[in-house]
Amino acid sequence: MASISLNNLVKAYGEVQVLHHVHGEINDGEFIVIVGPSGCGKSTLLRMVAGLETVTSGEISIGGTVVNQLEPADRDIAMVFQNYALYPHMSVRENMAYGLKIRRISKDEIDQRVNEAADVLEIRQYLDRKPRQLSGGQRQRVAMGRAIVRDPQVFLFDEPLSNLDAKLRVQMRLEIRKLQQRLGVTSIYVTHDQVEAMTLGDRLMVLNGGYVEQFGTPIELYDRPATVFVAGFIGSPSMNFLPANAENGSITFKNGASIDGAANVSGSITFGVRPEHLVPDDSGSLRVSIQLFEQLGANTLLHGVLEGTESDVVVSLPGHSNPSPGAVMSFSVPSDLQHLFDEKTGKRIDA
Repeated sequence: MASISLNNLVKAYGEVQVLHHVHGEINDGEFIVIVGPSGCGKSTLLRMVAGLETVTSGEISIGGTVVNQLEPADRDIAMVFQNYALYPHMSVRENMAYGLKIRRISKDEIDQRVNEAADVLEIRQYLDRKPRQLSGGQRQRVAMGRAIVRDPQVFLFDEPLSNLDAKLRVQMRLEIRKLQQRLGVTSIYVTHDQVEAMTLGDRLMVLNGGYVEQFGTPIELYDRPATVFVAGFIGSPSMNFLPANAENGSITFKNGASIDGAANVSGSITFGVRPEHLVPDDSGSLRVSIQLFEQLGANTLLHGVLEGTESDVVVSLPGHSNPSPGAVMSFSVPSDLQHLFDEKTGKRIDA
């Protein structure tokens, strides 16, 4: 087990800088998820920790030791890849044992570790099969088993569930979380799926264009997003954003409608509200013209526009609702569920 320190990390390919002064402290036994859109640098950051990419500047420490110059094999890490990376000509047992065999671990210890990992992952009955005889979920378990037998200081997961169908992804992410809690190994997990990130991570590092937008617990990012980007990326459906002006404790939208807001905020702002926090209210100031709805069973999503503007609005209501297209519904927003952002910088305004 080990803590990890990312200190002012920069990664550049020639003149193109893809990671910009990334900093973060990861505690021993913590499960950290690096999340962001494609091309934001999250896999590059993971590969730098693994030693598969060089560090342009800054330091990476694992267990108090700076590892910038250490080879991947000397960092005491185990990595699970998106494509499983299993040897097709080897059995499951041989795949799991291979890394230990080349380290000259005794056969008895190899057998013990493989059997224990197979029991944990419930794949003992597949040990003599070849990868082609396994389903996608079973192959991913084998890839995880190969990492577990290493008994490393750190687990690294590079979008390991991307190739699985939706139902199996839910099942496997729960198994990964339970496994990490049982083993207590410090883990870094990369994904572009914010739902996966919210359900797995003790803390989330949100990357955007190579910059860390926010690093905190899932609830911190949901309740108090630091930027418009984080607010729009975390939460499903995404937060609604409406251009507005704040003055004297009132927030006025482009159509002239106004609601009570923070008394100490003034000027042009971006007003944010999550779809589930819009409250149906006949006397509410936010009037939304409904265009269509989606019934999801437990809740209904209403899609429309703020009356008198071109601003799209999504509303999430519990239960079943089927308003007619073109119907206008009124909503209010509790003051403690309003999110205000600087119009120019996109940064959160603390009211």
